[in-house]
Formats: sequence, C-alpha cells, structure tokens
Amino acid sequence: MEQFQIETAQNITISQNAAHLGDRMVAFLIDTFVVISYIILSIVLLLSLDIEMNDAWAIYMVLNLPALLYYLLFETLMNGQSIGKKLMKIRVVKLDGSKPTFSSYIIRWVLRILDVTLSSGGVAVLTILIRGNGQRVGDIAAGTTVISEKQKVFLRDTLLRELPEDYKPSFPQVTVFKDREMQTIKELFDVSKRKGDHNVILSLSNQIKKVTHISTDLKPVDFVDMVIKDYNYYTQNM
Repeated sequence: MEQFQIETAQNITISQNAAHLGDRMVAFLIDTFVVISYIILSIVLLLSLDIEMNDAWAIYMVLNLPALLYYLLFETLMNGQSIGKKLMKIRVVKLDGSKPTFSSYIIRWVLRILDVTLSSGGVAVLTILIRGNGQRVGDIAAGTTVISEKQKVFLRDTLLRELPEDYKPSFPQVTVFKDREMQTIKELFDVSKRKGDHNVILSLSNQIKKVTHISTDLKPVDFVDMVIKDYNYYTQNM
C-alpha cells in the first residue's frame, strides 16, 4: 500500500496510506447499489402516477439528476466521501493531503465516464495498478488520490508510556501537538533510537523546539524522550 508524506500545520510529516484497490471496489459496488436503488424507486413512483408518457419522460430525467450527479454531490458535501467510501473508511484528498476543491471533484466526476462507465472500471483498475499510488485517470487529472482512514493499532504503536507516580513534566508547551502528530514523533524516535540514527533524532529535536519555542541544553535524544513523556503526562491528566 503506497504511503504519502503529508505535512501538517505544525510542520510534522505524517504518512497516509493509499486506499486498497479492494476497498475502492467494494465502495464502488455499494455506491452502484445506492444509485440503482434510487433509479428503481423513481421508476416505481412514476408508474404509480397517472402521467402521460411525454411528461413522464421529462419528470424521469429531472428525478434522476441526483443519480447522475451522485459522486459529485456526495464527495463535495461529505468532504471527499460517497456513501460507499464512508462505509469503507476511504476518502478523496489532494496529493498533499489537503481538501480537494470543487473543480477537483468535477474533473474526477467527468473523467469517471472514461475510467469507469465506458470501460466497466477496467481503465481505473489498470491505472491504479500501474501508477501504484491510488490514482485513476480522474485522480491524475485532478491531482487527487484516495486514502484509507483505517488505523491498525498495535500496543507498541500507542502513545501511552508508563510514567512513575511522582513524574513531573518539564515542558507544558508540548500540548500544542495533536495526538496524531505526537504519534508520528514517537514512531520516528523509537525507530531512530533502535537504529542509532542520531541525525533523525536531531532533526526531530530541532523541529520540536521550533514549533514549541522550547530552549533547553538537554541532548536531543533525552529531549525528545522527555517531550513524549510530558505529552503523555498532560494528555492522561487532562
């Protein structure tokens, strides 16, 4: 699963996973079911009314506009998600992780004709497999991709750290970070510490100081470790 590096407002880099092709296909099937169900209901409604054929055709076209605009409407109103995408916990985002613009959704919607409708999804699947970063033709043109919001959590990956009962924090400024950002810091720190990669730890230390405006003479490895512990202290006692 392809990972994307996304920089947050605090200048902390977070990795996002491209949505699995299987999840996108299941989401597509769910959305197709929703659209077909809506069309069938509109037909049943028209048949139940005593309307002339010419008028019925015009009403049918109007009633089914939501079905035609389904992806455009839902992805715009639900921040990059259709009903199927929401159920599968996947979302359309820009390649930098930001929210797509309305024009991005329009481009994806128009090119869906080529990607999915005319080729029965063949072009979309082939493009996603070849590109390897979760992009179909519509995504390439719109500068978007589809990410997975599913989180695989393991005990060793959690933020929690055992702190002594008499632990006293040193840097209240660490509360400026969000859980996700601190999780990334912890992951990078733990991996770098195991590998003895001092440069990464130094970079983490400098970036944390820049964001929090903390001034300290602690060694980078001790400073980052203390920042993680302090964050645990404050979040556990809020």
